[in-house]
Amino acid sequence: MRAAARPRPGRCPGPPLFLKKRGFGGLPQAGCGAAALLLLGVWTLDRAFPLPLDRLTGRSTVVLETHGQLLRPFPTAEGTWRLPTRPAEVDPLYLAMLRAVEDQRFGWHPGLDPLAVGRALFQAAREGRVVSGASTLTMQVARLLTPAPRTLRAKLREAARALQLQAHLGRSGVLEAYLTLAPFGGALEGVSSATLAWFGKMPRHLTPAEAALLVALPQSPERLRPDRHPAAARAARDRVLDRAVARGLLAADLAHAAKAEPVPLFQRALPQIAPHLTERLAAQAGRGAVIRTTLDGTLQKAVERLGRAQLARLEEGANLAIVVLANRDRRLLASLGSGEWRSQQIDLTRATRSPGSTLKPFIYALAFDDLSLHPGTLIEDSPRRFGDWMPRNFDHDFHGPITAREALQRSLNIPAVAVLEKIGPARLTAALRQSGVDLSFPARGEPGLPLALGGVGIRLVDLAMLFAALEEGGEARPILEQPDQPSRPPYRLVGAAAARAVIDVLEGSPMPDGLAAAVGLGGRRRVAFKTGTSFGFRDAWTVGTSPDYTVAVWVGRPDGASRPGEMGRAVAAPILFRVFDLLPPDHAPRAAPREPDHALFHRRPPPALAWLNPETRPRSARRPASEPPRILFPPDGGTVELIDEGIALSATGGRAPLRWIADGHPLGRGSGFWRPEGEGFARLVVVDAEGRSASATIRVVAPE
Repeated sequence: MRAAARPRPGRCPGPPLFLKKRGFGGLPQAGCGAAALLLLGVWTLDRAFPLPLDRLTGRSTVVLETHGQLLRPFPTAEGTWRLPTRPAEVDPLYLAMLRAVEDQRFGWHPGLDPLAVGRALFQAAREGRVVSGASTLTMQVARLLTPAPRTLRAKLREAARALQLQAHLGRSGVLEAYLTLAPFGGALEGVSSATLAWFGKMPRHLTPAEAALLVALPQSPERLRPDRHPAAARAARDRVLDRAVARGLLAADLAHAAKAEPVPLFQRALPQIAPHLTERLAAQAGRGAVIRTTLDGTLQKAVERLGRAQLARLEEGANLAIVVLANRDRRLLASLGSGEWRSQQIDLTRATRSPGSTLKPFIYALAFDDLSLHPGTLIEDSPRRFGDWMPRNFDHDFHGPITAREALQRSLNIPAVAVLEKIGPARLTAALRQSGVDLSFPARGEPGLPLALGGVGIRLVDLAMLFAALEEGGEARPILEQPDQPSRPPYRLVGAAAARAVIDVLEGSPMPDGLAAAVGLGGRRRVAFKTGTSFGFRDAWTVGTSPDYTVAVWVGRPDGASRPGEMGRAVAAPILFRVFDLLPPDHAPRAAPREPDHALFHRRPPPALAWLNPETRPRSARRPASEPPRILFPPDGGTVELIDEGIALSATGGRAPLRWIADGHPLGRGSGFWRPEGEGFARLVVVDAEGRSASATIRVVAPE
């Protein structure tokens, strides 16, 4: 058998792990039994009286932007501003001054400074009174964790806790606790709270005068508050500067200049950037969390300044909301929930409102995607009744035969309703919802043709996400508000060719009169945009996208009241382009999609797609058509087993060549087999040379 391990000769068994981590090794064999009893006693006391770290862990919730800059802190349950602060985040001059004044041998002693204790006892015995204290930074942290009256018993308890604190947290942990808990007057706790309130900045870069004031304030935070007792605060600060000169930390001339600086005479409000978003994230995360977002702090501040300026131009009661996305990964770069937080604390980017005409691009995109429409297809814009509903154009006029491209660019209502009738409102609704959009219909309401003109409720954030999907080849992804946010797989809203066709159409939309000159675009960025105005002029929208960014703007009244004459092109579009002027240049122009069918949308439409409804075209343009294509296999509604070779495809009729499309993805020319990715439902479409098509929906199953 293997012999049991024995302690090395001349050494005692090791101490408890938390002491060993702090550098306490074994002791010499002499007195080993007594040492073991002592260590056992220390371990027992440590377990019996655990560190009271509730105040340290009960810190303020803080929300940061993508680079780590503070957006907004939230008070603790006690109503104090207790911001977590690490030593690396603080100016080294302040740390050096702090050690020089409060604890010269910090890091050398185990939490209790025996030299300082001996000096204090000797001076007290000689003078008959307390001349100097022996409190270390670690003892001050112990007192901050469990405040108590300044009695001898409390001092002894602080000394014991200091030893325990340093053993558990180490020097850097104790220093971090002090930087987080130290009082600086009023509800301010911690160095970060103090520098934000007194100097309007974080503590990474401080002047000698600022650093000295921060060292002095915790000595008597209420008596030395500079906004209430500026003379006392200044005198205390100057004493710290003198100590820094005596310790060689600061040149005498720099200290003299620092003494000439005034002390702050008021506390600033702590940052409140992106208040709507930060409040929601903080409520979801709970107290004490450190929340990092995807927001760009510089852009967010610029958007908020723009929002305040635009709000001042609106009539009383009106407001606005703005969303800015990075297209590639759908990061939320800026979010303006309202023009002014104090007057409107409802996040209007997430309010459900009627979108007006802003959903029309997705009607055309779905029609392009299944090749039932072409940008050059002619649509008859004339009085027409759809059931018992007869829609009218916004300009109350009719324009006769007009291409789908021009109809979308001019946002004509009758052509959009006609296209929606062809693809079906239920299909549009399903596609949008599967993309992650929260649609709101009236109670017991079903998707209908009014959907084309805003007959549904949608949020600004969802509209921004949908337009970003068009820019990024038709793939819809959820918006990322936090870098570590779980993401779900993208949803293919439409194919890349159809998405690019819509973007190309919207890029050619006419700019509102004088807009380019007013906002300084000057042709620097190509933006595909769509405006919208809901019924009764209640909501004005503009959503635009460039290769790298998507911007969405809403203007209206939060109470839903009408704003006669206020249209998206007039009030929301100028704001959108001003936001684009705040963004960096796009990295590259739009790249053409890889699908070969993209070229189809840049040619003249095939004969079958010359008109949306052939019966509406002039008689001179009509001619007998050959038999349209028809799918022979797989049959519509059938169940097909997935075999190694794939699923055979067979069609008849139509004008050659026939092209197959599986779930929105064109197959190669002459494809006779299709290999699906797995089981489930699939949609197959066959299209002939004239653009006529047939479709079949099948269920693919694995062979038994």
